[in-house]
Amino acid sequence: MPDVTISAADGGKFSAYLAKPAAGRGAGLVVCQEIFGVNKVMRDLCDGYAREGYFAICPDLFWRQQPGIQITDKTEEEWKQAFKLYQGFDVDKGVEDLKSTLAYVRFVPGCNSKAGSVGYCLGGKLAYLMATRTTSDANVGYYGVGIEAALDEAKNIKKPLLLHIAEKDAYCPPEAQAKIKAGLGASRLVTIDTYPGMDHAFARVGGQHYDKASADLANKRTSEFLKKSLA
Repeated sequence: MPDVTISAADGGKFSAYLAKPAAGRGAGLVVCQEIFGVNKVMRDLCDGYAREGYFAICPDLFWRQQPGIQITDKTEEEWKQAFKLYQGFDVDKGVEDLKSTLAYVRFVPGCNSKAGSVGYCLGGKLAYLMATRTTSDANVGYYGVGIEAALDEAKNIKKPLLLHIAEKDAYCPPEAQAKIKAGLGASRLVTIDTYPGMDHAFARVGGQHYDKASADLANKRTSEFLKKSLA
């Protein structure tokens, strides 16, 4: 699928990978990237969601630092580059770019005007913020990093939110997980699923901590959740 260009709310333009469903109609889905950019992993995810019937779009959220990042998790040098980009990332502007992407995908020909989000790692937190700051119709976060620091925004959640938490996540330790569950667990709009023994990025195909059984379970839950929320 070709990349598309989206206008940022504060000026400038950024690219996004857009995968379209074969039927040419369906809901929109904003796919929020990991710290490695809009790489093959994210593009493959979009293609997979397109096969499920979504207009799946993954915007380049690092464009303000360096457009077109597509690195892997395979070398130490790439990890250093990814963390540098992560540390320089402006979360608030990133959410604004996601809002622009959400608005864009709603008006892609064939989209039924409903649109949600799904995010991984950095994108997992951004999916949570999509639930608190945008009109996204449903949101899913996989092993989000830093959600516990933004729980004051939980009162703004108006649409369903699903969070997948890895029990042994080095980037979301037990105390952070406890805060998330205490801050969100009582909401009828929030579902939190924990995966025993799993580490961060257990659903990243080919990743160091990939676990097929847990990934399949999380993906099944995501599929059912999105189908119910975006139909």
